[in-house]
Amino acid sequence: MTKKEKNAKAPRKPDVGGQAVLEGVMMKSPNAIAIAVRKPDGSICVKCDPYVGPEKKHPWMKLPIVRGVVNMVLMLAMGMSTLEESTRMLGVEEEEPSKFEKWLAKKLGKSIDKIVIGTAIVLAVCLSVFLFVAIPSFFASLVNKKVSSLLVVNLVSGAIRIFILMAYIWACGLIPDMRRTFQYHGAEHKTVYCNEADLPLTPQNAKQFSTLHPRCGTSFLLITMILAILVGAVADQLLHLLFGIERLSFAARLLRSIILLPLLAGISYEALKALAHSENKLVRALRWPGLMLQHLTTREPDESQLEVAIASMNAALAGKKLAPTVVSAAKEEAPGEDAAVETAAVETAAVETAAVKDAADKEAREEAAQE
Repeated sequence: MTKKEKNAKAPRKPDVGGQAVLEGVMMKSPNAIAIAVRKPDGSICVKCDPYVGPEKKHPWMKLPIVRGVVNMVLMLAMGMSTLEESTRMLGVEEEEPSKFEKWLAKKLGKSIDKIVIGTAIVLAVCLSVFLFVAIPSFFASLVNKKVSSLLVVNLVSGAIRIFILMAYIWACGLIPDMRRTFQYHGAEHKTVYCNEADLPLTPQNAKQFSTLHPRCGTSFLLITMILAILVGAVADQLLHLLFGIERLSFAARLLRSIILLPLLAGISYEALKALAHSENKLVRALRWPGLMLQHLTTREPDESQLEVAIASMNAALAGKKLAPTVVSAAKEEAPGEDAAVETAAVETAAVETAAVKDAADKEAREEAAQE
């Protein structure tokens, strides 16, 4: 039987993805979201919640393009809440909410946590619009005064947008805490690869894989920015043909770009999915730029970081509700025990898998007893 025939008969495993958080990793399977963090004492704390996607209740959300828009909104909200939760799991002292946030929580009748997350999302969106929409639109409007080619104008805008993205990521990599987060990002990718290869989830198995993954959000950003050039050029051409508009002012270009964002997110999502699950030469060439950009957002992780990513993956695959639980105790390294500790690290994943399942089963039994 050929390799192609085997692949055709074997059903493709559901996609499991995630993101790096402060000193940890979040993993999302089709039915659960798990977070694992390395606490200051060296132990690993894991939390898992069942997940039911909105498309289960609203089938129209699974439609092509639409699902990309829905995913963008969900990932933005989920990313903020995950960062907030990982901070709590670490035991890091949280900042006191501002007077404005307290006032807003009182007026809206919402919890402080929801107000803080909502405020963070609004600020993140505003910053993104300023960096990747407003600034490129400003320079594009200046170019448009001198150049009549709509494609050239959008190429200039796209080039500026991609330059800002790369400069922003590079600057983030200069911050020590962000470098560690980039290592956890690499650990997440290696663990996802290990799961996709049906290998036992151990640090030794995971570390053989690349830190670059075709379904990474970094690739999604680059795809979005490249497609923005084409979508923008088509939109400008339509405005010219339908309304006779040859040159857009800064305000008009900014408005046009914001209106097109949902469509652009939907198209980019479909493109990312198409590029992620094919291995022909054309597809590999198309996804190469996104993989190269991941050199800026990932770093080679150490075994302790792989252990955290594996603990998160195990919990997500188990799919059972789990309150924040320590599944790996802090290691005490005595002098001369380095080799023994390193060997024991290889076996940690199997122990953590059992701990996650036992903790989830115990919690389920307690809930059943209370009912």
